[in-house]
Amino acid sequence: MSSTTDTMNVDSESPQTGLGSSNGASSADALMTSLAIAQQEYSLSNPQSLKAHDEACSDFPGGNTRTVLHASPFPITFRTGKGAELTSIDGKVYVDFLGEYTAGIYGHSNEKIASAVAEAMSKGWNYGGPNLYERELARKVTQRFSPSGIELVRFTNSGTESNTMALAAATAFTKRKKILVFKNGYHGGTLSFPDALSPINTNLPHDFVFAPYNDIEGTKSALSFLPQNTLAAIIVEGMQGSGGCIVGDPKFLQFLNTTAHQLGALFIMDEVMTSRLAYNGLSVSLGLKPDLITLGKWVGGGMTFGAFGGRKEIMSMFDPRKGILGHSGTFNNNVITMAAGCCGMDIYNEHEVKRLNALGDDLRRSIEKLLVEYGIRTFKKVSKVSSSATQENELECPFSGVVPNGKRVPSTQLQKNSMGVTGQGSMLNIHFYGPSENTLKALFWHHMLDYGIYMAQRGFIALNLELTAEHVSRFEESTREFIIRYEDALR
Repeated sequence: MSSTTDTMNVDSESPQTGLGSSNGASSADALMTSLAIAQQEYSLSNPQSLKAHDEACSDFPGGNTRTVLHASPFPITFRTGKGAELTSIDGKVYVDFLGEYTAGIYGHSNEKIASAVAEAMSKGWNYGGPNLYERELARKVTQRFSPSGIELVRFTNSGTESNTMALAAATAFTKRKKILVFKNGYHGGTLSFPDALSPINTNLPHDFVFAPYNDIEGTKSALSFLPQNTLAAIIVEGMQGSGGCIVGDPKFLQFLNTTAHQLGALFIMDEVMTSRLAYNGLSVSLGLKPDLITLGKWVGGGMTFGAFGGRKEIMSMFDPRKGILGHSGTFNNNVITMAAGCCGMDIYNEHEVKRLNALGDDLRRSIEKLLVEYGIRTFKKVSKVSSSATQENELECPFSGVVPNGKRVPSTQLQKNSMGVTGQGSMLNIHFYGPSENTLKALFWHHMLDYGIYMAQRGFIALNLELTAEHVSRFEESTREFIIRYEDALR
C-alpha cells in the first residue's frame, strides 16, 4: 500500500517522554485499591473456579500445567465452548477474544471439523503407519505456502517442536553452531527470549546470539562480534506475537533475509502465529525468501500440531532413504490432527483470511481512536512518500517504555502512565506503560471480564472466525468504559 498524501499517525512521543506526574503517587495508591477490590469481587463471583484452582494445587505445581494460563489471583476454569463463546464452571458466558493464543482460529466446536475428526476416528487411530489424511494435509500445506518458500514439509506436535527441528536442520546443514535470536522473541517453551531473560531457564542449550528487534544497527553490532563462518541461522518472527504483537519493520526483516544469505546462514521465519495474517503466509507478503518456515496449530485444525518446511535441499536431510537426520514423533501424523487440518485449511480460505484480518484491523483502529478521543494519545501530521500498515503501526503504538528512537526504557522509570495498542490483522495487544503498568493491565483484564469478554491477562488478543462486527463493537465499548473510569490515571 502506498500513498503520496499526508497521513495521520498517533504521536508516539507524548506518552513516553512526558515526565509530568499528573498521575503520580496518589493515583498509584488509588489504582492499587481499585485492583484489590476487583480481585476480591472476582473471587466472590467465581467460587467454583477458585475451588477448582485450589484443588488443582494438590496435583499441579501452582495448580498449573501450562504457565501462560496462570492468572492472578486464579484463572477461570471453563466447562464448555460454542461458537465465539466460553462458559465457565461458575455459569458465566464470555465472548472469546483470546482464541487459544492464535491456535483456536476456528472458534469452539466447529461442526465441520468435529465431523471430520469423528469420521477419521470411526476408522481407528494409532495405526503405526502412514495414512491418507497426512498426505492430503501435506499437499495442502505445500501448495498454500510454497510462495513463502515451503517446497517440502514435515509435521510435528507443536510450534516449539517445529522451531526446535528447524534449528537442528540449520546447524546440520551449515555445520555451524551460533543462532541469532531477538530480544522479546518467543519460539516456544524452550526457545523463549524475554527482555529480562533469567540465567535459570528452560531454553535449549544452543549458542544463542542476542540482538534488538527492529533495530538494524543494533543487529549489525551484535553480528560484528561473531567469528567468520560461525552463524548457522537467523530465526525471527514477522511480528513478535507473544512479545506483545510488535510488528516487524519490513526493512528490518529484509535486512535479516539478505544478511543471512550473505553470511552463509539460513534465514528462518517463525510463522507459527503470523501465517494466519496472509493466505500464503506473511513471508511472501513482505517479499521475503526464507530458507525454512515454521507453522503452528491452526494449520492442524486447532489440534496438537506444528510443521517446518522449506527448500528441498535442506529438507531432504530428513529423507529416510538417503538423508542424515532423523525426526521421530508418535503423533506427527495422528489421524485426528490430520483430518482436522485438512478440513480447517479449507475453512480458512482466502476470503476468510481477508475478512478476519480486516475485522482485527477495525478493532485496533477503533481502540486507537478512543485513545485519541480521550486525550491519552495525540495525532501528529506526517508526510510520507510511501507507507505500509506495519510501518504505520510501529510508529503508532510503542510498548513497555519503547521511545521513538528505539531504545527501551523500563516502565518503572517512566513518570506518566499511558495506554496503547499494537498488532496487525487478527492479532493485537493492549499495552499499558508507566509506574502503574502492571496494575492497569490487571484492572483492564478484570474490567473486560465484567463486561463478558475473555482475553489474556497480559493484554494479548487473537480473533477467531466466529467473531462478528457486533462482537468487535462490544469490545470497543467496553474499552471506552474502562478509559472513562480510569481516565485521570491514563493522562
